[in-house]
Amino acid sequence: RVFLCFSPSISKDPEMLVDLQYSLANSYASTPELRRTWLESMAKVHVRNGDLSEAAMCYIHISALIAESLKRRGYWRADKAGMSCVSPEESPVFNCSSLLTSSRDQDTSFSMGWAAFMCISPNVKEEGAMKEDTGTQDTPYTEDTLVEQLELCVDYLWKSERYELIADINKPVIAVFEKRRDFKRLSELYYDIHRSYLKVTEVVNSEKRLFGRYYRVAFYGQGFFEEEESKEFIYKEPKLTGLSEISQRLLKLYSDKFGPDNVKMIQDSNKVNPKDLESKYAYIQVTYVVPYFDEKEQHDKRTDFERHHNINRFVFETPFTLSGKKHGDVEEQCKRRTILTTSSSFPYLKKRMQVVEQQSTEMNPIEVAIDEMSRKVSELNQLCNMEEVDMIRLQLKLQGSVSVKVNAGPMAYARAFLEEKNAKKYPDNQVKLLKEIFRQFAEACGQALDVNERLIKEDQLEYQEEMRAHYRDMLTELSGIMNEQIPHTRQPGSERHSTY
Repeated sequence: RVFLCFSPSISKDPEMLVDLQYSLANSYASTPELRRTWLESMAKVHVRNGDLSEAAMCYIHISALIAESLKRRGYWRADKAGMSCVSPEESPVFNCSSLLTSSRDQDTSFSMGWAAFMCISPNVKEEGAMKEDTGTQDTPYTEDTLVEQLELCVDYLWKSERYELIADINKPVIAVFEKRRDFKRLSELYYDIHRSYLKVTEVVNSEKRLFGRYYRVAFYGQGFFEEEESKEFIYKEPKLTGLSEISQRLLKLYSDKFGPDNVKMIQDSNKVNPKDLESKYAYIQVTYVVPYFDEKEQHDKRTDFERHHNINRFVFETPFTLSGKKHGDVEEQCKRRTILTTSSSFPYLKKRMQVVEQQSTEMNPIEVAIDEMSRKVSELNQLCNMEEVDMIRLQLKLQGSVSVKVNAGPMAYARAFLEEKNAKKYPDNQVKLLKEIFRQFAEACGQALDVNERLIKEDQLEYQEEMRAHYRDMLTELSGIMNEQIPHTRQPGSERHSTY
């Protein structure tokens, strides 16, 4: 495996190279210094490829490794700290407040070993799997080694724009310098935390940070992919990497390996039966996926950072019709939602992880309408409730909601499923639910118009009136379809406050 790491073919395949280095790092679980060496090698590969979040995670794992090694050596009198019996399997979710400094005559939170880093990433429990060996006792680590390593972590958290983690990395270091009465270092640490939170307030929910995009990649072809054959992975790609970009990268990579005439890309997201594929080709299927959150997570994960940190579930949707066509009218359009779970959470030591669980559900046409309209309501409400409203996104959503073609958009769903002659074809409870969602949609559009009116400049007044006219037309039609009056009441204080 060491030889493979230095072979020319592997060096051109960053995912395979990091996988090999990861395997080597795991094989040295009983020798912290050698495991650290391979984790550092992985970090260097990530830095070279611009994957700075993954580099930061490598350095955080090294910090957890050093802390665990020191704890097992009794460096902080771990028996007194009462944490010696914690195993990776038990892996409690530690309250991050426990990382805050305590009185100076007590051990620092580093005495918890790997567990001190759980609130940064649940993946660090891997460092608790360290085997007891002479290698553990021979490591030349000290508290200063750990502090220096954490300074490197902070550096890469700045570079990867994961500012929210900087305070959690610095808090246990603060305890060290409080104990030493090193007030100069303390002032520097607190200033660093101050700067990180200032940066968070500047960029939170602004979409200025690009945490990456995610893709499901599946490999088919036993004669080609060997261990990867019929396996699915989630790839984390930098910034705004598009589907065509990652597809071309993988096509070139594997064409160089197997020959350009032997590799084919599967262009859709449909389920693949390997028996239907020709054995003389290597097949690669790439599908765009997004992080998946259940209802509780949707509520709890409010910021862009939270929606791209410690995530291990992803979702993609495949449209289909019962007639066999991919797309049809709204009355026949179905979709399949597939949720994928990975072996660990992103960001991680690696930028690709194997899918270990898959769940699929199919939606009939009215369920598709319910799902799509619920999403529109949620998006409009989220945009209206932002501290700093993103006017471009708000106006795009408004335009797509109240000013659309006759046979498209929200009103197409209303006509297809809520008109009296059509509603009889569908379950009563689903029709009632869709009606309630349309009431919420009308209210959300009204609120969005009020927010837009309050914030626009004079040169957009005509645009605002046009949007409001479209909105009134939509309410009139919706009222007729649902046989009830759908009102629009302006929000208090929504009038323009202008000096024009």
